[in-house]
Amino acid sequence: MNSTDFIVIRNDLQQSKVIETQLPDAAALPADALLVKVTRFALTANNITYAVIGEELKYWQLFPAPDGYGNIPVWGFGEVIASKHPNVAVGETLFGYFPMATHLVIEASDVTKRGLRDAAAHRQGVSPVYNAYARVSGDPTYAGRQGDYRALLLPLFMLSFLVDDFLAENDFYGARSVILSSASSKTAFGLAHLLHKRPGIRVIGLTSKGNVDFVKSLGCYDEVITYDRVAAMPSAQPVAYVDMAGNSALRETLHQHFGAQMVYSGRVGLTHRASEPDEPTLPGAKPVWFFAPDQIRKRAKEWGPGGVDQRFGAAWAELAPLLPEWLEVIERRGPSAVREAYLDTLQGRVPPQQGLILSLAE
Repeated sequence: MNSTDFIVIRNDLQQSKVIETQLPDAAALPADALLVKVTRFALTANNITYAVIGEELKYWQLFPAPDGYGNIPVWGFGEVIASKHPNVAVGETLFGYFPMATHLVIEASDVTKRGLRDAAAHRQGVSPVYNAYARVSGDPTYAGRQGDYRALLLPLFMLSFLVDDFLAENDFYGARSVILSSASSKTAFGLAHLLHKRPGIRVIGLTSKGNVDFVKSLGCYDEVITYDRVAAMPSAQPVAYVDMAGNSALRETLHQHFGAQMVYSGRVGLTHRASEPDEPTLPGAKPVWFFAPDQIRKRAKEWGPGGVDQRFGAAWAELAPLLPEWLEVIERRGPSAVREAYLDTLQGRVPPQQGLILSLAE
C-alpha cells in the first residue's frame, strides 16, 4: 500500500509536488504501531505559519520528507485501518496533528480511554500537544460538521483562549482597548469573541478594505479600522496590541503613533508574512512573541488536573453555536484540489468566511 503525500520546498513555499511512499503492510507493523488513514483535515493561514517557522520550531521534523522538502502539519481526523496495539481497535477515529497525506504510521504510547500519543523518536522535540491524539469514535461533538469546525478552529481557539487569559491575568497592562491585526483571521475573531465579554474592554479590529463587512458582521469588535486609517486612531489612552498579521511596517506605524501608550505588543501570528528580520527599536512596550505552551504550563500547575481542559471546554461550548453563522465549510478532495487550496491559502485568496476541509484521497 502507498501513501500519497503533498510536500513543499521548505525555502520556496510556492513550489510543491505530490509523491507516493510505500507503507508497511499490516503484518509488518512494529509492536504497538497503528496504520491510520487520514480521512480529512483543515487548512488555514495558521498552517502556513507552521511552514514559515518550520525550521525554528521543528515542525518539519514531525512528518519527514525528502531533502529540502517539508510536509506541512495539519489538524484533522484519521481512521485506524491496522493496529498492533492491544487496546486500540481497527475502525477507531483519531483527532490530532497529521501530515498532508493519505496515511500515517503512529507508534502508539500512553494509551488511555480518551487518547494516545505518538512516541516516534523524530516527533519528540516539540510541544507534547502536537503528538497527542484524541480517541473520538462515537463522540457527536467530533462528528460531521461539528468535527469540521473543531479541525478548523480548535487549535486556533486554544491560542485565542490563552492570549485572552494572559492579558486578563495581567489586567491588560493598564489598557482598556485591545487592538487586533488581521481581524478577519480565525485566531483573531476567536480572541475578539472572548475579549468582547470582558467588562470595560474595547476590542478594535484592523483589517483590509475587502474584509470590513465580514469583520463587522461577526459582532465581536467594537470598532473596525482599515490598515490605511490606523494613524487616525486616538492615541491619548493606553492600548494593548495583539499582532496576528506579522507585518513589520504596520507594527512600526502603530508603535510610532501610540508611543508610550503602547503598553503591550504581543506577536502571535504571521498571516501577512511581512516581517523584517532586523526591526528598529520602537517606542512603547517591546514587541514580544506570545508562547502558548508557557501559559498552558503555568495554568496547568495553578488550576490543577483537568483545569485547563474544563475552562477551555466551557469557552468552546459558547463559541461553537456561533460558527455556522460565521463560517462556510468548503470541502475539496484529491491532490489537484489540495494543491489549489494550498496556493490559495498561501496567497491569502481564501475569503475569511470560508473554512477549507481537505482530503488527498479522491
